Formats: sequence, C-alpha cells, structure tokens
Amino acid sequence: MERIAWHQYFMAQSHLLALRSTCTRLMVGATIVRDKRIIAGGYNGSISGGSHCSEEGCYLVDGHCVRTIHAEVNAIMQCAKFGVATDGAEMYVTHFPCLNCCKSIIQAGIKKLYYAADYKNHPFAENLFQEAGVETEQVELEEMMMDTNPSEKRAFAEEMISLLEEEGVEKKKLDEARKKAERLFQVVLQR
Repeated sequence: MERIAWHQYFMAQSHLLALRSTCTRLMVGATIVRDKRIIAGGYNGSISGGSHCSEEGCYLVDGHCVRTIHAEVNAIMQCAKFGVATDGAEMYVTHFPCLNCCKSIIQAGIKKLYYAADYKNHPFAENLFQEAGVETEQVELEEMMMDTNPSEKRAFAEEMISLLEEEGVEKKKLDEARKKAERLFQVVLQR
C-alpha cells in the first residue's frame, strides 16, 4: 500500500476546505500545520452569521470583495480564537496569498508557505516573504488525489450530452451517456 505524501495530504486538506467557500469569484482553502499535525484550517467566506457572496453577490470596493475574509486569515484567526500558537508553523494554501494575507502570515510567525497555484503573485508579497525569512514553495495537488473542480466537469458533461442530442444521436446512446455521467458525478443530469 502506497501512502499519500505529507505535502499531498495537507494540500488535499486545503482543497477540501476550499469547497466550503462561499466566494463566487475564487474558492480558497488554507491549512496550518505544526510537527506534521493540522492545527487549523480556513476558507474564504463572510464573517460568522454574515451575508455570503453566494447569497447576495460580492461587495466590491476597488476591484476587491470586502465581504469575505480570506482563507489564510480565517485559519490564523481560528488559532487566535482557540489559543493555538502559530509561531514556527507551516501553511498550505490552494492559491498564492494576496499582499494582505502575506503580511498576516508573516506576523503570525509562520515560517514556511506551500501553495498549489500561482494567483496574481504580487512581487512585493514575494519580497516581504523573502525579507521575513518565510520560505515559499509551490506544491501542486496531484489530480488523482482529489477532484478539485467537479462542477466544471459536470457542466462539461452536460454540454457534451446536449451537443450529442442536437447532432441526433439515438436516444438509447444518450441515455447510456447520461447514466454514466450521473454515476461519475452522483447527480441527475438535465434531460
């Protein structure tokens, strides 16, 4: 039996957390780790009990949604709320952090940042990480470990089946394709 590698294990956790995001622009997850143990996790979303972007839309100011708290800050705040030290910890995040999250990560004493995807990597954030001695490393989640975009794949399958239907493919073959897609995505597709 082959065990999942530590980087893949923690990055998979971050991608799983991202699935809880209520942001309609980008789903992000973050996991804080110390001594190979998860000490906190966060995803981008509104304040507890607040209105979510998925319900009321993003509240944009200067091109940034101010309704949400970023995943990295949510994870750090979870540690603060429950009295868990972040000094010397590591963070796994699905996307390269924004400039404000970069500063929060540094101030929290996190010493190593692993991120899966580049995302508007700000040169000043990269400089700040370097100046503060925070190592950064890209660690992409292996696709086979976890499906990170099931909605997109389901929509693609629905689109392909619709195109087949428009092309006049016989009903029996269409029904077979729908059943296979429904098994794969565990949903009922539009008929």
